[in-house]
Amino acid sequence: MTPEERSLLERTHQLAEENNEILRSIKRRNRLGTALRVFYWAVIIGISFGAFYFIQPYLDFLKGMAGSDNATSTQSNYNKDLMDLLK
Repeated sequence: MTPEERSLLERTHQLAEENNEILRSIKRRNRLGTALRVFYWAVIIGISFGAFYFIQPYLDFLKGMAGSDNATSTQSNYNKDLMDLLK
């Protein structure tokens, strides 16, 4: 092998190593980005379900108030339910 061929081969090997390093870093960043994206959406969905779980008793209370026909029973039920919610 001539010195020119050897230097060309070494240069090619060096470029291949550099490319391999760059590709590995790109792959690592891609995995990290995907993991963070999944975590982000899991947090968003979790907060949504948590908010619904927190607000659900109030929504049920309002649905019960809207479905009541008798005005006097509505007022007494409202007072009783309001006291229960404030406890």
